[in-house]
Amino acid sequence: MLQIPKGQTTESERAILRHLRVWIAALAVGCLVVGVGVGAMLSRTSVLAGEEQPAGSAAAIARAPEALSASFAEIARRVEPAVVNIDTVSAAPAVADKDGDDDEEGEGGDNPLLDMLRRHARRPSRGVGSGFVVDPKGIILTNFHVVENMTGIMVKLQTGEQLRGTVIGRDEETDIAVIKVNAGRDLPAVNFGNSDEMQVGDWVLAIGSPFGLEQTVTAGIISTKERQTDPGASFRRFIQTDAAINRGNSGGPLVNMRGEVIGINSQIATSTGDYNGIGFALPTNIASSVYKQLMTTGKVRRGYLGVFLDSVKPEFARVYNLPKAAGAIIRDVADAKGPAATAGIQTNDVVVEFNGQSVESAQDLINKVASTPVGTSVPVIYLREMADKLERRSTNVTVGERPPPRGGVGAGPESERDAGGAKLIKPKAEEEAPKSDRPTLGLKLSELTPQIANERNLKGVRGLFVQDVDQAGIAFDAGVQKFMVIQRVNRQGVSTIEDFERVINALKAGDPIVLHVSAFNGERVTQSIVQFTYQ
Repeated sequence: MLQIPKGQTTESERAILRHLRVWIAALAVGCLVVGVGVGAMLSRTSVLAGEEQPAGSAAAIARAPEALSASFAEIARRVEPAVVNIDTVSAAPAVADKDGDDDEEGEGGDNPLLDMLRRHARRPSRGVGSGFVVDPKGIILTNFHVVENMTGIMVKLQTGEQLRGTVIGRDEETDIAVIKVNAGRDLPAVNFGNSDEMQVGDWVLAIGSPFGLEQTVTAGIISTKERQTDPGASFRRFIQTDAAINRGNSGGPLVNMRGEVIGINSQIATSTGDYNGIGFALPTNIASSVYKQLMTTGKVRRGYLGVFLDSVKPEFARVYNLPKAAGAIIRDVADAKGPAATAGIQTNDVVVEFNGQSVESAQDLINKVASTPVGTSVPVIYLREMADKLERRSTNVTVGERPPPRGGVGAGPESERDAGGAKLIKPKAEEEAPKSDRPTLGLKLSELTPQIANERNLKGVRGLFVQDVDQAGIAFDAGVQKFMVIQRVNRQGVSTIEDFERVINALKAGDPIVLHVSAFNGERVTQSIVQFTYQ
């Protein structure tokens, strides 16, 4: 900076100094204008070049749809080569002739019409599904129901090649099957993502062959997680999505925005048979574990206790003075020689810890037991009902092997069957009584006579027989059904109508009700617990 000593300047020098200051100011303004212009150009160039902009900037907002579309396109480009179309054929069963013998097609006798009907009835049925390559050596994951009872499987790759497939493993309880093809080269394969990390609202893509239309891609979001569509299917907790899933999508991948498979498209909720906005995919954190076992041993081995379970609900916790609604109730010991029975666990015990981990619900215990290696001895802590309290006890259980399901998925022990789907019915005297503000249970009860016990295979059972259930009563949805026997209400035994009325009349709206009931299931008498609120 130019400095002039004070008192030593002439008039001409001061004029020169004034002009110099004006030029310096003008130069500064010019530099500022040029800097702003250059900055604007650079900003515009960075937007055009695709550089990341601040989330709230106008440029970022303007580019959001374009960026999302580009992401979808890139994910589809990467994943589609690993997605396959699966065509299946199942041979129809032979048709018996009038003499009870199986006729060969075209040899039905003297009736041409009967021959034609037989040929039509024996025509093979065809199906279509999807799958995806999980190992470049030709290992494909799909749904069990895609290949169930199929005699021929043809796998079509994105390249158009058709290869014969062989089922090398299947698991009905999770609806998973593994197929192998021999392509003579490595095939494009997908990567598994962590399905537990997915959140409601995350974008996903579904890829498959709806109606046989191969390599179809649809987009949507995750609607919810841990959705159970069948109360009897203990090992199916689905990711729900609104990405379009139709017939033929079964077995295809549900993909996250990193191009990782986080689900196997398995089911749809529909009133028409086609897409209604709700689809279900089995999470890959379940599927990958099943896949590894199928590849290693050809089958899935799950731990087993030999019991039926119910979850502890708030009503049970209040009646039994538990600190919180957590635990799994042994509602019935199905296997008298099973692991639980051998370890001394009984009906109505409440399991609160398994192998050092707290148990939150029946499904939580099912998962813990199923994932425990067969033959392992684990500590179990449970509560047993005594005269005036639940006593904490412990034992060691040697986990057995879960048997295959009987009569469909989830029909065997170790399934969670919450008592939902019925309501309690009111006695006739209650129907004829004038209306009041008290809640109506809706039960028609009678004392369990020896005659009724014999007729209903209820020998040795004591309690009140449910003759009928009124769907307008408050207990219908709680699960009490016709022909059940109510043995206890809120820990108090009931063998007469007076016993039952005494307990119920002492309740007020909002109080919990816990019923211990028994019923004949076609093979034996089983026990269960019904929990609901008096309202």
